Amino acid sequence: MPDKYVFLDRDGVINKDPAGWTEYGYVTRWEDFQFLPGVLEAIKRLSDAGYGVVIISNQQGVGLGYFSEEDLNDLTVKMSRQIEEAGGVIADIFYCTHCKEDECPCRKPKEGLFLMAQEELGIQSLEDKFYIGDTESDMQAGKKVGLRTILVLSGKSSREDAAGWDHKPDHICDDILEAARMIIS
Repeated sequence: MPDKYVFLDRDGVINKDPAGWTEYGYVTRWEDFQFLPGVLEAIKRLSDAGYGVVIISNQQGVGLGYFSEEDLNDLTVKMSRQIEEAGGVIADIFYCTHCKEDECPCRKPKEGLFLMAQEELGIQSLEDKFYIGDTESDMQAGKKVGLRTILVLSGKSSREDAAGWDHKPDHICDDILEAARMIIS
């Protein structure tokens, strides 16, 4: 296993954020999953540079009953297959499918998913690793576990939003491809 890791949020980082244009505001089926421009190239570049790429994502639509765990798994298999066909490698994927109200310890901005990934992948330390997200809760979660945080502007948040946050990102990039180039260099 590599010692270099990049953690990625999913919606707004890998695929077009579903808020406002999909049923329920969630990606509930493969037909609604749209890779953002440059994502496949970015993941390939990170993989080629020796980074383990790990997806960490809240998917409360399952907990709300908008789609099933089976639907999420089907979508994940198809997403992973396309990433692999483009030359990228996903080391692992961790989802929290609970609702906000459940107070689950793995739901971001809590750190449970990161600690689970650290244990399952045998990562000694999360320091000097990266987390790419599109919301303040992503930045907060990454910082809680010592990750270097990168806000991408391809999802929910803008530079103006980030300026007012309590949990500011370490870096801001337009998209995942720009973030990947920065990490690799």
